[in-house]
Amino acid sequence: MPELPEVETIRRGLAARLTGARIEGIEQRRAALRFPLPERLAARLVGRRTVGFDRRAKYLLASLDDGWTLLLHLGMSGRLVLDGPPRGPHEHLTFRFAGGTVLRLVDPRRFGAVDLWPSGRLGEHPLLRGLGFEPLEPGFDAALLQGLLQVRRVALKSALMDQRLVVGVGNIYANEALFRDRLSPRRLALTVGPERAARLARAIREVLEAAIAKGGTTLRDYVQANGELGSFQNDFLVYEREGEPCPACGRPIRRIVLAGRATYFCSRCQR
Repeated sequence: MPELPEVETIRRGLAARLTGARIEGIEQRRAALRFPLPERLAARLVGRRTVGFDRRAKYLLASLDDGWTLLLHLGMSGRLVLDGPPRGPHEHLTFRFAGGTVLRLVDPRRFGAVDLWPSGRLGEHPLLRGLGFEPLEPGFDAALLQGLLQVRRVALKSALMDQRLVVGVGNIYANEALFRDRLSPRRLALTVGPERAARLARAIREVLEAAIAKGGTTLRDYVQANGELGSFQNDFLVYEREGEPCPACGRPIRRIVLAGRATYFCSRCQR
């Protein structure tokens, strides 16, 4: 599933190409993805201009000039691709903009979501309300992170992936951040003190920013809006490196299943 770096990379690509663009046509080939698409979607969007592109957690938000926002979630396998040839039977929505730019929503598993919502009430949307803190915002610091963790009697990695606490980190980036801070993914979240919380907050930001700089991670379906693959997978320190030597001490990287997710760590370095 695309996580924060992938969604942020797509947001930046769309913002650069489509801010201020007018929607001239929409081709809709399905009535629903994960949920039913908004009624009269094409009629409500054609003629509108995009005035900005934002992100909340793993949701893309395209603000329109009529006070509404188009909300998009890519689910497990979704792609938003600018221009290029048609993408076959899994291209469920095609947006055509003035000037010839085409945006294609491709989603083989159909776990994505599309909705329209009043821009001034986005916090009330069922998919957005209750979401936790953005790890790239200035307020995400040691005090905030420790406060979130100190009342959680769960494994630290599970707490970092709880979208009610911190949004968008995801499995890959939780593994990588915990290795950078030398913290065990199995450690209880409430045992992280102020100093370690400061280092962990910094490690989370560093990993996410490094992934964004590399266009995200491509393991299976994800591509950037321009169709290029992400490349952060080439920089993994522990994720999917079971049995390979730890880059710090040389001991083989271990793989366990924690809360149903593959978890990679060094049993010597991470405590």
